[in-house]
Amino acid sequence: MTSSADEAVARDAGDPLAGFAAEFHHPYDDAGRKLVYLCGHSLGLQSKSVASHVEQELKDWQRLGVIGHHQASRPWIAYHEQAAAPLAALAGAQEIEVVAMNSLTVNLHLMMVSFFRPDAGRNRVLIEKSAFPSDRYAIVSQLAFHGLNAQEHLVEIEPREGERALRTEDVVDRIRRQGDRLALVLLPGVQYLTGQSLDLPPLIAAARRAGAAVGLDLAHAIGNTPLQLHDWDADFAVWCSYKYLNAGPGAVGGCFVHERHARCAELPRFAGWWGHDRATRFRMGPDFNPIAGAQGWQISNPPILSTAPLLASLDIFQRAGMRRLREKSIALTGFLLRLIDELLPGLVEVITPRAPDERGCQLSLRIARPAAAARRCHELLGAAGVVGDWRDPDVLRLAPAPLYNSFHDVFAAVDALSQAVRV
Repeated sequence: MTSSADEAVARDAGDPLAGFAAEFHHPYDDAGRKLVYLCGHSLGLQSKSVASHVEQELKDWQRLGVIGHHQASRPWIAYHEQAAAPLAALAGAQEIEVVAMNSLTVNLHLMMVSFFRPDAGRNRVLIEKSAFPSDRYAIVSQLAFHGLNAQEHLVEIEPREGERALRTEDVVDRIRRQGDRLALVLLPGVQYLTGQSLDLPPLIAAARRAGAAVGLDLAHAIGNTPLQLHDWDADFAVWCSYKYLNAGPGAVGGCFVHERHARCAELPRFAGWWGHDRATRFRMGPDFNPIAGAQGWQISNPPILSTAPLLASLDIFQRAGMRRLREKSIALTGFLLRLIDELLPGLVEVITPRAPDERGCQLSLRIARPAAAARRCHELLGAAGVVGDWRDPDVLRLAPAPLYNSFHDVFAAVDALSQAVRV
């Protein structure tokens, strides 16, 4: 272990992004011990600049009241638009194609109003069988809204028997076989349980060949893996901002709508006044005229206090650069993978794909012990000061985030896990 510890120190010393860790608040336990936080896939850490961003809005509210909509340091009427350029950069999109609004599942429902339009022949939705529950709940409820049932109209794709990851060719084949019965294909960028990063371009292309609308859940992908949403040609994508985007619990989410839909005023949608044409919004007329692009799907004015932390975090992303972050992410997870192989053979199985382009920051680990004993390992890991998370019956998820985690964090986590699984 000494050589691994020395390697971690050396790699941290040569890390050009190491300084960004100091821009975040790292959690400590009651005894004052700094925790090894590897849970950014669930909730990212708070950047130190968040407080000043939120405090500025509170001061402007206190000082200006309603006039803050026009005269605040960052005027509130166009507040969300400050997120457009950095979100577009992370999403691989045009600014007109992205908007910060609502939460992920609310945005998913809004998108399905527009893009899930079943008829007598084309009325099925394809998802992965292990989709995040909220996605499944949303889709099943939309099916029911249209008088359809999940037993007949929900198509679920899962890995082959004995495998953990989806195979691209299997998903493509399933889409092809469903053909003109598919109304919508909804897939994740990164699968929340296994950490698999899907090869999205061929999957999107297959869905479009079948004539289905294509949506993406990027909760575990944005700010984690490189995205090229415009070029990939999906119809829409939705995400939350509290994981890798570090915008805080319940922060405002985001949405992508491809440019080809930018001026489709006839596309059905649930309308609200903040999606109405900016130039005439405050005339309060009776007829809805949507803004061109993703902003035309807005319902209400932006929540300023939950958008401020997102702006603070996006500033850090712009300075760090997604290319450099991705390079460090691959190095961190590669180091984690190698240490597990070397130090925990037969005790811990990595169920996340091993190829770097098939994973993001997260590695999902299966503890090779009975369920109760496996969960006990997670509890011992927490007692040792390592914060990951657990999914029953036997999966531990660890995600070294390149903005604030180090190679030493990875070493410390494996060292603690090595002791926990041998108790």
